[in-house]
Amino acid sequence: MVTPVTHVLFDMDGLILDTEPLYTQATVEVAQRYGSKVEFTWDLKVRQMGLPRIDLANLIVKEMALPISPQQYVQETIAIQENLFPEAKLLPGAEKLINHLHRTGVNIAVATSSPKDSYDMKTRRHKELFSKFNHVVNGSDDPEVKRGKPSPDIFVVCASRFASPPD
Repeated sequence: MVTPVTHVLFDMDGLILDTEPLYTQATVEVAQRYGSKVEFTWDLKVRQMGLPRIDLANLIVKEMALPISPQQYVQETIAIQENLFPEAKLLPGAEKLINHLHRTGVNIAVATSSPKDSYDMKTRRHKELFSKFNHVVNGSDDPEVKRGKPSPDIFVVCASRFASPPD
């Protein structure tokens, strides 16, 4: 017997929205501004993906030998992202899958490490689609999310917030 799907949790960046190139652009722009000779490699990018904002900043400032504080890095990348994020595009198939799940009554939610301000910028052009989710957990801002990815905390918190949580 097949058990029907009742709940689905989505990450957002790189799964629903094509934001990873936008993050890369902001990081490279700040690094170039300060004359960093360290390349923003795929290895470094993967290590910072999904981290809470300040943890990501600590890693990038250290690894790219930037002569600024992590807090300044955050401020400068936010300023760049304010121009980039509103143009975030949906990844192929994301809209079709979300609409199908919503239409068939599957409970869906977003578990993203993005803080609320970034989430709002990224989803500005896609409000109708994102309104189909039961709820969103912004891990960088949510006090119940104690550890960032790769810890599963954000997904556990997100699952617990359904009116009828999954088994």
